[in-house]
Amino acid sequence: MGFGTDMAKAREIHKTNIRAAREPLLTALDIEFQKAQETSADTSAIVAKKNALRDAPADSGITSAADEAALKAQWKTDILGTSPYS
Repeated sequence: MGFGTDMAKAREIHKTNIRAAREPLLTALDIEFQKAQETSADTSAIVAKKNALRDAPADSGITSAADEAALKAQWKTDILGTSPYS
């Protein structure tokens, strides 16, 4: 018998890491959005990126991850950048 991972706690830590990573990204997108509005440019891509960042902690893959490796694999590098786990 060994020590196991408390997956409920690991999921919360993972979500906290996501929230920390997305904060500066959302700030940058807010600035990009304001600049686009000033020039009457299309903002739909910016809005989609912001929504993806907001939705990241609620990803169903996080809830269904059965172990640490599966949880770490839920880090979406395309929207969150480099994983803190590598």
